[in-house]
Amino acid sequence: MNMVDVILKKKAGQSLTAEEIRAVARGAADGSIPDYQLAALLMAICFQGMDARETTDLTMEMMHTGSVVDLSAIEGACVDKHSTGGVGDTTTLVLVPLAAACGAKVAKLSGRGLGHTGGTLDKLESIPGCCVNLSQEAFVEQVRRIGCAVIGQTQDLCPADKALYALRDVTGTVDSVPLIASSVVSKKLASGAGAIVLDVKTGSGALMHTLEASIELAQAMVNIGAQAGKPILALVTGMDQPLGTHVGNALEVKEAIDILAGRAGGDLLTVSLELGSRMLVAAGIAENVQDGKARMTQALRSGAGLAKLREMIEAQGGDGRVCEETAYLPHAAYRIDVPAPREGYVARMDTTKIGNCAQMLGAGRRNKNDVIDPAVGLVMRVRLGDAVHAGDALATLYLNRRELAQDAIARMQEAIVLKEEKPEVPPLIYASVSPEGVRR
Repeated sequence: MNMVDVILKKKAGQSLTAEEIRAVARGAADGSIPDYQLAALLMAICFQGMDARETTDLTMEMMHTGSVVDLSAIEGACVDKHSTGGVGDTTTLVLVPLAAACGAKVAKLSGRGLGHTGGTLDKLESIPGCCVNLSQEAFVEQVRRIGCAVIGQTQDLCPADKALYALRDVTGTVDSVPLIASSVVSKKLASGAGAIVLDVKTGSGALMHTLEASIELAQAMVNIGAQAGKPILALVTGMDQPLGTHVGNALEVKEAIDILAGRAGGDLLTVSLELGSRMLVAAGIAENVQDGKARMTQALRSGAGLAKLREMIEAQGGDGRVCEETAYLPHAAYRIDVPAPREGYVARMDTTKIGNCAQMLGAGRRNKNDVIDPAVGLVMRVRLGDAVHAGDALATLYLNRRELAQDAIARMQEAIVLKEEKPEVPPLIYASVSPEGVRR
């Protein structure tokens, strides 16, 4: 294959053949295609797009450049969930134990945070002793035995995607629907799950800022699942404010525990129940979404979900006492409120800026080598539509470096916009997407 011809073909807006896509995936995985040629092809794809067949071919070829997790030793349907990323998005730590408590088998491969979005692995590692680096054998055995496990992706999972994603991140080609869809779904298919539920975010803290772009992305991923014979369902949910009230690793673990213990609720619980109920339907446990919600709610009220979270934490070497006493989690030295500069209604939030503020405090990474401080972050004290007076707390900062406070306060005051008139609060659930179509 002549790589220049492939680049020129896509640059002209033509479709690539399955053989050309296979050669590109294999060349990316083994390093035989230079980065500069891969980057040129990625930019051509970003401008010209890919049709449904090309996107599916790219997904399947990237999946097969590495190992595929074998979950055949686990009885029952294994289900997985994936979010396209957001701020205060702790749904995994809420819905995984709830779904497992209802009888689902949840084999979850998760990632780390980068930029303004948090990572489930970093949150779990804020629990003293908790290990996310299990062997495939230990991973499968834990899911078989207790119904759930959340670990990091193995090094040999989708190496072609690893190579292409690293280039996309530095060449301005991240926001391409076929590239995002193939990246997400190739890893989910390689993880071995029998059914997948996707949470596609939209809004100021999402990868896709508009509803139509988010629905297009959801449809692309659902279509790949249909072509691959793997059931994929998607919800399009709002990210115009942090999903939960807590942003930061140990803080988000605390919020998840508070929800499972019945001490908290809100949007984070609502989205977790919506996603989890669909996981139960996909696993054949619930007859429909309403039945799934009822089962999840019962597991919440009975304490079975919290007990399952403790069981999972302890199975992965963590201190399960955090589920009874969150003081065992890391805690920051300083707590400083962000005052409202004037009175008004919370009209808008720049959720990306809020996530970046938590990152600046040490809760996230600017690059992959940064060391995270598990204790720091922030807790939101207001939601969209709330009325505030001058001096009221918009948020509380949790810091270990007091000198960062003034900059963080200024960033938060800029990110939370106050207006005189009460705004219309955007919906939390915008649409569901399945092979049958889009329901708004």
